Amino acid sequence: MKRSLLVLLIAGVALVAGARVQAHHSFAATYFEDQNQKIEGNLVQFLFRNPHSFVHVEAPDKDGQMQRWAVEWGAGGQLNRQGVTRESLHPGDHVIVTGNPGRNPADHRMRMRTIVRPSDGWKWGGTFE
Repeated sequence: MKRSLLVLLIAGVALVAGARVQAHHSFAATYFEDQNQKIEGNLVQFLFRNPHSFVHVEAPDKDGQMQRWAVEWGAGGQLNRQGVTRESLHPGDHVIVTGNPGRNPADHRMRMRTIVRPSDGWKWGGTFE
């Protein structure tokens, strides 16, 4: 009986440990998914990482005041499969970003929908769903 219980316990632990666990926050809780916003400015930082990459852009807000915007993007691995690498963007690149605005305007956050670098026409308009 003890041996059967031990084997069952080990099998259960192995099954749970081997299962892919995927937890995710709700984008709808952070961003207005039914609204779009556009910013244009210079890239300050590109964080190519998992679970989400970010670009930070220095761009004016609706009142014309320069702000640092945090734009949430897809995971590094997922973006890589879509042709984006950690070398795709560099500080100083002039970019135009469209996306879903954050629920708190004071945070200057967006969820990426498209990004364009007009100097050479590079663009991304994929998905990270």
